[in-house]
Formats: sequence, structure tokens, C-alpha cells
Amino acid sequence: MVEFQSKIKTIEWVGTFSRMVDQTKFPYEFSFVDIKSGDDMFDAIRTMIVRGAPAIGVAGAHGIVLYAQELQAKNLSREDFVKALLEKADYMATSRPTAVNLMWAVEKQKEVIKNSTSDIDGLVEELRQNGVKLEKEDVEINKKIGDYGAEVVPKGATILTHCNAGALATVGYGTALGVVRSAYAKDNTVQVFADETRPRQQGARITTLELTMDGIPTTLITDGMCSYFMKKGMIDMVCVGADRIAANGDAANKIGTYTVAIAAKYHNVPFYVAAPLSTIDTSIASGDEIVIEERSREEVTHINGKIICAPEVNVINPGFDVTPAELITGIITEVGILRPDYKKSIAEAFKK
Repeated sequence: MVEFQSKIKTIEWVGTFSRMVDQTKFPYEFSFVDIKSGDDMFDAIRTMIVRGAPAIGVAGAHGIVLYAQELQAKNLSREDFVKALLEKADYMATSRPTAVNLMWAVEKQKEVIKNSTSDIDGLVEELRQNGVKLEKEDVEINKKIGDYGAEVVPKGATILTHCNAGALATVGYGTALGVVRSAYAKDNTVQVFADETRPRQQGARITTLELTMDGIPTTLITDGMCSYFMKKGMIDMVCVGADRIAANGDAANKIGTYTVAIAAKYHNVPFYVAAPLSTIDTSIASGDEIVIEERSREEVTHINGKIICAPEVNVINPGFDVTPAELITGIITEVGILRPDYKKSIAEAFKK
């Protein structure tokens, strides 16, 4: 078991490549991997070496810089360079289908490509600078989310979270765990219950690691236990992250979140989603339009490389589910906490 190094960035541009924490190694090893090609970044996103919607977004932006550097060495005309790079950018956006931050960050880089009047060398540098800018903004945005969220955390609260929406799902600090960190800074009697989050166990492997290393009291529970503790009055609020939020407030997050939201509604426990505005996809009217990623059967049938079930059993493994807006108490963003009617409050947030 290794210690979580909370001051280290999850992902960072270093010279001519992207350096990131390899999250597939947790909790046994804390190591970095240097991504030096666009295709390697595509694979890093696809295989969840980097994970969490905001971190994936920054990774996608870095990936386009890597593709630009590769094309820069091919002595193409500027027109051919731009055409090829835009094709690579569209390809990068397909590395994972649900987290809209990836598509958002890719579009930010595509805007640079389309609007630049620089030569190829200048354009590559503009993309690098924009990638670094997105990194820095992510941490600043998360701290704002944390501060707004802390305002609704009761004194001495026990907060339930599902999956990992912490520093390791972002460049640093976190969204849902950013709320926890900001609340704990004001009131050190705050504590967390963390769902283990099957099948990849991000809650057990990553959330517990982050919070215990920060000295925040944390209790690990299995995914099926939340309603038991809610009924006993041991959970005061729920705070989760999101991978995509529709214009009506429906929110996609790690599979099992919808179940937690239903239990919270029944037991009158406030249920908050913490996410930056870049996670809100105003191009889709509702969660019915969100593409849900289907992942490999081995994630369910195996733990640490060992099979845990009948070898030939059928498996269905959606990576996410969608929590309807009517189950969400508020959406905590960097411009404040959005409340129902979400169509109206989301539209107003983007006007800001």
C-alpha cells in the first residue's frame, strides 16, 4: 500500500509531453507515466490510466498538442497540417463516449486551430499554452466548487460519496471531494462514508486513499449499504461528481449513483452533484440522450486478475447511469449552486 501524494498534480504538461499519475496501479503503487504521442494518450484515456471527467478533458487537450507535435515534424503545408490535426482531434474525442469534458476540451483546442493565424510552429505553441491554461483553470474552478458546496454542509455532517470525484479525477483538489475538503477545512468534525463503487472500486481504491492521506475521517461501505445507513440516520447528505449533465439537470455518473439518489430521496437525505460548467452539455435536452459506455466483462468477473464467478456467466457492464433531475437537490458549480428549475438555472449560469 502506498501513500497518496495530495500535492502532486494528476496530470501536467512537462516540456514536450504529458505526465500523469497511473491510476490503474492504485492502491498498491503511486507512479507516473509520461505520454509522448497522441495515440498513447488515446489509449491512456481509453484504459483509464487517467480517469475522471475533468482530468480526461485536460488529457484530451494535451493529446491534441502531442498530435500537433507529430504532424509538425512531417513538413506538411499549413493547410494539410490543419486538416490532419482536426481529424486527429475528432478521433481523440472518441476515446471515451460519456464524459463530455473530453469533447469540451477538444473543442477548445479546435477553436485555437481554426482561429489561429500563426504558422505551424506558432500554432503548436498556442495549443501548448491553451493546454496548460486548461490545467490551471481546473484547479481554480474546483476550489470555487468546494467553497460553494461547503456552504450547504451541516456542522458535523457525514457525507456519502460514490466513485471518485476527487483530486485524482481532476488536475487537483476535486469536485465532490473538493466540497468535502472545503467543508472539513471549516469544520474538522465532518466525515465521509465512501461507497466502494463496483466494479472498478474507485471509491475503495482511490477515494479512501485520498481522504485518509488528507486526515479526513473516512468509512468504507459496500454499494448496497447506503440505504441501511440512511435509515439509521447516519448519513446527512450525498455529494457525487458527474460525467455529463443534460440541459434539464439529468446527471450521468458512475454506475450505482442512480440507486444512491433513489435511496436518498426516500430517506429525505439531500443529494448534491458537484461539477464544473464544462460538464453540462446544453446541446442535449435530457439524460435520455447521453451515451452510456459499455465496458468489458472482465471488470465484473475478475478482481485483481482472479475470476470470482462462473466462467461462462453472462455479463452486462454499463459504466454509468443517469440520475433524473427531480432526485437532485442542487448542482454545485464554480458560479454557485444551481437549483430546480434546472433548465432555467443552467441557462442563467451560462449567461454568467
